[in-house]
Amino acid sequence: MTAGNQDTALQSPIDTVVSDRAFLECPRWHDGRVWVSDLYRHEVISIGADGAVTVEATLPGDEPSGLGWLPDGRLLITAMESGRIMRREHDGEIVVHADLSSVATGKLNDMVVAEDGTAYVGSFGFEFKRDTPIAPANLIRVAPDGSFTVEASDLRFPNGMVITPAGTLVVAESMGNKLTAFDIGADGRLDGQRTWAAFGPDLPTESVKAAMSAAAVAPDGICLDSDGAVWVADALNRRVIRVEEGGAITAEVVFPTGVFACMLGGPEGDTLYACAAPNSSEAARRHTRDASLLATRVGATHGGRP
Repeated sequence: MTAGNQDTALQSPIDTVVSDRAFLECPRWHDGRVWVSDLYRHEVISIGADGAVTVEATLPGDEPSGLGWLPDGRLLITAMESGRIMRREHDGEIVVHADLSSVATGKLNDMVVAEDGTAYVGSFGFEFKRDTPIAPANLIRVAPDGSFTVEASDLRFPNGMVITPAGTLVVAESMGNKLTAFDIGADGRLDGQRTWAAFGPDLPTESVKAAMSAAAVAPDGICLDSDGAVWVADALNRRVIRVEEGGAITAEVVFPTGVFACMLGGPEGDTLYACAAPNSSEAARRHTRDASLLATRVGATHGGRP
């Protein structure tokens, strides 16, 4: 890993946007509001500038995760447990957009939606427990009409994803100690798989515990800035780091608790939102309400998608 010249001086005070949540993931800035999924309250919510919370969708008995929008404004939501992509129609009805249960390796995970409505969705690859061996996972492409294809099958817990203006998909491999890139073809297919940034050597695969003990960074949710750098929520180290292609870490924002996803947004595009919680344990978070969405101004502005 190339450390680069890390800058922590850019950090402004950290504000709480919303609190008393179960576990927040996949923040998005859309239509002047910040949107986020609360897995264990089964809700997608949005928050306005006045702090008012709107429940945008509910998935009873399922866990919403990745969010994105079709060109006509309909919302897509990853339903983790059932292995489906749900769609919120203009009248608010929630319908199935794509049933990926036949190709999902474990739970579905985060998602990014391209400008034309093509979605890229990751999956766990295994049951996420401390003593579970690491197994490869599928990355799935979902066309705007709901048809789907497995584009890669060898990723280690594909998680947050961004699409650059040049048409590169960058994927955080949470159990791989790296960010992986693909070229997006005119038909949406992926090609040219390569390492975009490595944080260290390959991790052991005998268990989640062993992998996390050896990892320098656990890249979870990510977002892109207008200069092409990726901001990475480091699930191990209570921070969001700014990473350039090749692995240089050029900025770090430290938080008082664990952070698991991030997004640049706000009226000027320079607000860094972070999904925060004491840890990511499902057993601990499912029945608690101590997660929050935090925000701080940084010296970068939003770029790409989401």
